[in-house]
Amino acid sequence: METVLIIEDDAALSRGLKDNFAFQGYHVVQAADGERGLIHANDAHPDLSVLDLMLPRMNGYELCRRLRRERVETPILVLTAKTEESDVVLGLELGADDYVKKPFSVRELLARAEALLRRRRQGEPSRWNFGDYTLDMNARSLTHAGQAVEVSPKELALLHFLLTRAGQALSREEILNRVWGHDRSVTPRSIDRFVATLRRKIEKDPHHPEFILTAREYGYKFEPGAVVQSK
Repeated sequence: METVLIIEDDAALSRGLKDNFAFQGYHVVQAADGERGLIHANDAHPDLSVLDLMLPRMNGYELCRRLRRERVETPILVLTAKTEESDVVLGLELGADDYVKKPFSVRELLARAEALLRRRRQGEPSRWNFGDYTLDMNARSLTHAGQAVEVSPKELALLHFLLTRAGQALSREEILNRVWGHDRSVTPRSIDRFVATLRRKIEKDPHHPEFILTAREYGYKFEPGAVVQSK
């Protein structure tokens, strides 16, 4: 499940955007000011940020500048009430990928968001190699030295998410939101059981893992040195 970060100080507009993106199947994170938006952009690792330019505590221009300076490559879709071409151009020059002028059609906004997300997906690798294992998301399969490894769809999704964030410490809550979304039959602590099962399938010694490492009292991370990506 892809995550959309909405940074908008108009509560009614933010709520409406959240409802529309959630209805389309996205996980949504919200922030009402630029400083909180910067924190979420770094912590939630969204697939897309929808950003109002006129924000309290840090405006959208500065937020774009900070994100790109910190090498956050998440696509940014700017919402702007400004009509001057120079304002729009400045936002794009600072790192925004596209913009929508207020008032806007939600249908148009969702279409532009999907276009940015589709471009991001096409730029991502479909195969990951680690050790003697290969995860192929086009084939929805995991193999070990060419032999199929039986994994459930959720185990596959969990492994995929860990691999796409190799080297990053991921909290149980973040893993839950990104892999299970709104399915609250699974709790953050349930993640431990899924990880234990996955370790038994890919680790030589599940009690001393070399791939899926524990971030003490926080969550998990995938050993970045073990991963090779390919298209």
